Amino acid sequence: MSGGLLIAGTTSDAGKSVVTAGICRWLVRQGVKVAPFKAQNMSLNSFVTREGAEIGRAQAMQAQAARVEPTALMNPVLLKPGGDRSSQVVLMGRPVGEMSARGYHGGRQEALLGTVLECLAELRGTYDAVICEGAGSPAEINLRRTDIVNMGIARNARLPVLVVGDIDRGGVFASFFGTVALLSREDQELVAGFLVNKFRGDVSLLEPGLDMLNGLTGRPSYGVLPFRHGLGIDEEDGLRVSLRGAVRESVVTAPAGEDVLRVAVCAVPLMSNFTDVDALAAEPGVVVRFVDRAEELTDADLVIVPGTRGTVKALQWLRERGLADAIARRAAEGRPVLGVCGGYQLLGEHIEDEVESRAGHVDGLGLLPVRVRFAREKTLARPVGEALGEPVEGYEIHHGVAEVTGGTPFLDGCRVGEVWGTHWHGSLESDGFRRAFLREVAAAAGRRFVPAADTSFAALREEQLDLLGDLIEEHADTDALLRLIESGAPSGLPFIPPGAPA
Repeated sequence: MSGGLLIAGTTSDAGKSVVTAGICRWLVRQGVKVAPFKAQNMSLNSFVTREGAEIGRAQAMQAQAARVEPTALMNPVLLKPGGDRSSQVVLMGRPVGEMSARGYHGGRQEALLGTVLECLAELRGTYDAVICEGAGSPAEINLRRTDIVNMGIARNARLPVLVVGDIDRGGVFASFFGTVALLSREDQELVAGFLVNKFRGDVSLLEPGLDMLNGLTGRPSYGVLPFRHGLGIDEEDGLRVSLRGAVRESVVTAPAGEDVLRVAVCAVPLMSNFTDVDALAAEPGVVVRFVDRAEELTDADLVIVPGTRGTVKALQWLRERGLADAIARRAAEGRPVLGVCGGYQLLGEHIEDEVESRAGHVDGLGLLPVRVRFAREKTLARPVGEALGEPVEGYEIHHGVAEVTGGTPFLDGCRVGEVWGTHWHGSLESDGFRRAFLREVAAAAGRRFVPAADTSFAALREEQLDLLGDLIEEHADTDALLRLIESGAPSGLPFIPPGAPA
């Protein structure tokens, strides 16, 4: 078998990432050597590969679904927003500068098409199948001329396209039809059909609409995936929960001890790698919530200040909302606080930043004996070590260089009383370390909480990925999918007017 497929969506968050992961897991279980690919990703959730390249966490998750090691080839262009109008451009895993949206779409994006196609060609030469993920919608007609991630890559690589629609939002039939009808004749020739995502109810009630859609477009449905809670793993574009909601809509299972443990995560601006707390949310009896008000810290047993692409901006936000004072009071009372990456940096004494915010000297919260200087070169690493008597590993993505002048060593950072700080993302995924850390938190908080002895975050992640594979296997037309991947879009697909404007 040799081939490829592009998973496009009617909108952002239609389910492209999880569908791509599900197809990868289903294929690898069939003995197919498969790899994921996303030409251009916009996300503050990123990951460091073993060769030290930064890519989107969604592609790392999809590589895990495919049971292969993630590489920069799988996400050659990563855009990391630093505000409403500019992003850091990461090319082949390394930052190459900041650029406005106008500057990027005005010429730089199109210039990257050659690199993107080379990466895709290398993957297709190595694997039996490459499952590509699009971005946003392929019918963003204002951006089509410079597109390198949707129909631009499909046209150049002759990839068949499957369009995913989120029926839970409503309007899925109009979205499917409108998506095709706004594409040029040449683009439409590659759109093979549709996949309905997040359906609740009796599929037989949907079938007349799917038949009519087929009649209107000449393109079939390749399946209807049912709604499932908790499948939004390693998402790209932001929190898929409200600030008042529990992370990942998770159901908190009964604790192993007498008490639950409450974790409040400060929802700082430009929050990055909020997936760090997923391992905590997976623990029986641990309730994880994102908060943005000082009073929401009152009953928390642990407060986490997470990573951010805007450390100085996050610091200002914490002060404006009274959260900084609330965190300082917690520290004085000996109540646990954990800072990760940017959250660790702002807990320090002061920050010198002429790179990210260009704010110069800024006083931190002064809770840790740490001085931070922002360097132009980004630190990208996969550290391994030991803490609290347990092995632990993580990954680092930061411009800030921390000088630790006191406290007790903690990973690469330090601890003073019950305030902890580290640059390491992903450390809580190490099961023994996570349990040891939670025992410390519970003791300091006076909670009779006991970590479950058998929670394996890696095993839970595998279960999620298998569930995605099951959704494809059980609810998609897998025979038709295989033909599409191997043979490309069928010939003679009808043109749906009006097509893209000139």
